[in-house]
Amino acid sequence: MSKLLEMAVEIVSAHASTTSMSKEDLVAELAEIHGVLKTMDDSENSEAAAAEQSSDEPAVSLKKAFGKDKVYCMICGKGMTTLGRHLRMVHEMTPAEYRKKFGIPSSQALAAKSYSAQRRQMAIDRGLGNNLAKARAAKKAAKNKK
Repeated sequence: MSKLLEMAVEIVSAHASTTSMSKEDLVAELAEIHGVLKTMDDSENSEAAAAEQSSDEPAVSLKKAFGKDKVYCMICGKGMTTLGRHLRMVHEMTPAEYRKKFGIPSSQALAAKSYSAQRRQMAIDRGLGNNLAKARAAKKAAKNKK
């Protein structure tokens, strides 16, 4: 069963549980609700397609996209602390595809500068860098013994 039909069935069954309805009324309401949901889905898909076609030009300039407290999506212009999840969930695109599309260097983080600094400080406070240095030294020592 399609998602839209399942949604229509849930809506109609919720309505029918509180209201007395004949078989014809149920079928008519199901058809009406399904039609409305399909129209909404079609218009949403056409808007997304139009946005994708016009997305060749960035919604935000490269300079403005990467700020101290927020990073802005160059496709839709929405501001957030990190872009990775947004790109995957909303635009169905990997960070690598996003970088290639807009010419963003791989050295540029797809996170706000303050967020990156906060995460870096947390790692330092927990001593994660020390553990990494110890692991690298142990690996080098083991390699030299061979």
